[in-house]
Amino acid sequence: MNRPQIDIMTPEYEVDPNPILDNIRENHPIYFHEGLDSWVLSRHEDILEALRNPSFTTENYAWQLEPVHGKNILQMEGSDHRSMRAIVTPTLRGDQLRENFESVAEHNAKELIDVWRYDGNVELVSQFTLRLPLSVIIDVLGLDAEDKPKFHVWYNAIHDYFTNTAGDPEVEAAGLRTHDELKAFLMPLIQERKMNPGEDLISKIVHAEIDGERMSDIDIKSYISFLLVAGSESTDLQMANMWMRLLENPEQLKAVREDRSLIRTAFAEALRHTPAVLMIMREASEDVEFHGVTIPAGATVTLMLAAANRDPRKFSAPETFNIFRDDLETEKEYTAAANHMTFALGRHFCIGTYLAVMEAEIATNLLLDAMGDIAFSNSKSPKQLGSFVRAPRHMPLTFTPIS
Repeated sequence: MNRPQIDIMTPEYEVDPNPILDNIRENHPIYFHEGLDSWVLSRHEDILEALRNPSFTTENYAWQLEPVHGKNILQMEGSDHRSMRAIVTPTLRGDQLRENFESVAEHNAKELIDVWRYDGNVELVSQFTLRLPLSVIIDVLGLDAEDKPKFHVWYNAIHDYFTNTAGDPEVEAAGLRTHDELKAFLMPLIQERKMNPGEDLISKIVHAEIDGERMSDIDIKSYISFLLVAGSESTDLQMANMWMRLLENPEQLKAVREDRSLIRTAFAEALRHTPAVLMIMREASEDVEFHGVTIPAGATVTLMLAAANRDPRKFSAPETFNIFRDDLETEKEYTAAANHMTFALGRHFCIGTYLAVMEAEIATNLLLDAMGDIAFSNSKSPKQLGSFVRAPRHMPLTFTPIS
């Protein structure tokens, strides 16, 4: 089998992954990556099959995430997965989502914006997108505000552990240390909420039942640890990506400003065109064949979501950011039947999707209400960083304050 001449673990990929992903998708739709010890799939129809086929499991998260989170919902299958999802999903959907998160998200967004809204300039990532989602989750969990800096450190440590493709031992050690520190912090808190429940999300999860069953303390701890990262990362990085693309396309930003219903559409297009998560992994539970090549049982499979999101077999002019395209259906893009792949599909579709879009919608409305004539400070798009997850880490902007 011919192997790619360019790779997903190179400096060139870090600079701009899309030409490499295009090459792999079009010329090497399946190949074995020795550095990752993984088979790589990149076409939309192949990844759709992998995400829907029960032969591709999430057992790989046992070594990817369990060391820092403990056993969590992502790696569960079968009845364990269904039971835990049935307990936690209602808190992130519909009326409970609005009750738990909406007012808290609006309050936190306003508080962050009020710090700089009359300055005429802002570093949007460090002063807003990075801070908002984690602050919201901390408040919703009923944690003390003075603990926010500590949770930002833990969040960064877990995020870095998950994306540590270079195998940096210091990053690994920090992630493992965070597992122990979070456990020591959360286990007494879970016990306290059992005895003295409040209106916070921890209390609701502690006392939630499905068929008379409750989550164990250690499962609750693992879920909270997972939620801190998954509920923040998909929003803060993706929101930064959306703002970057809108600012690069001022006519589209103008349309969103004039018709706020387009915020959801813009976020959906950013999920497709510029996903924060470039790839996810699965494990084959049995031999599976793609393009005449057999992926053996037990093998790890890397699904290049970003490549599938720009597959010309699925999307017209896929390299173009276009909130008016007719091959994305806004509301469908936030369901398990989405056309883009960024939140996965099927039984492991991201349960935080509705939280992410709700926060993005609230935040973008408030940002547009506070800022006019928004532009990059140096007239240049910010640099994106990351080969596993990818977004700008800095985005200095100028704007005209709106009273």
